[in-house]
Amino acid sequence: MKFEHNIIYHNDFIKIEIENHEIPWLKIFTIENIKEFSQCNNETKNEIWRCLDIIEKEMLEYFEPEKINIASFGNYCPHVHFHIQARFKKDSYFPEPTWGKKQREPNLNLKDFNKFYDNLVLKLK
Repeated sequence: MKFEHNIIYHNDFIKIEIENHEIPWLKIFTIENIKEFSQCNNETKNEIWRCLDIIEKEMLEYFEPEKINIASFGNYCPHVHFHIQARFKKDSYFPEPTWGKKQREPNLNLKDFNKFYDNLVLKLK
């Protein structure tokens, strides 16, 4: 499946984008330009949690990572969004955050990302 602008899913409340990286990394954004999670209405909050739960479970099952990282910073982009990353001992940054200091060259042999995205979209609908 081809995704426009790396967006794999969207509805009235959120959109989910692929972050192109060596590891599986998705971002959930609110459709409305909301600065803080506490300012979201209940429908938007519920949709974020629903999708976070599905993404985490699918990443765990498909990629079998060491850990799933979920983060929400937004200092550069003051718009509610969450990063969901599958982390591996042999990725470039582990155990540091992907925004941290690179630890090594990656030594990953991961399953097909596109197949993962296609399967994930079916679960999100």
